Amino acid sequence: MIKVAMTSVFVEDVARAHAFYTDVLGFETRLHMDLGDGTLFVTVGARQGAQPDLQLLLEPGQGPIADPYRRALYEAGIPCIVFSVEDLPAEYERLRGLGVRFTHAPREQGPVLAAVFDDTVGNLVQLIQP
Repeated sequence: MIKVAMTSVFVEDVARAHAFYTDVLGFETRLHMDLGDGTLFVTVGARQGAQPDLQLLLEPGQGPIADPYRRALYEAGIPCIVFSVEDLPAEYERLRGLGVRFTHAPREQGPVLAAVFDDTVGNLVQLIQP
């Protein structure tokens, strides 16, 4: 059986993304390595043993491929990644209380309740509640 082990999201600043994804969103740090010359290799994942084998790589988003891709998604209003939550209205209020800017509040989208926010490092992220 093949399973997803790691996926990535391009970010403007890895250190800033790490702080946002851990301090605000509540992920835990899985790997944090300095590769030299200020280059960081950072992965985060769900806390408390949920999905222990799945990591999100906070990938430097500069360069001729990543930067235009990231900007095009953002400008089109397309989330780069989707996270699920058990209680979207509560998570929406918690994140708004921490200053997170949402581009749309929770609303029904087909079989899910969905909301979209700005991750402060160049991306839109969607939260869904099945």
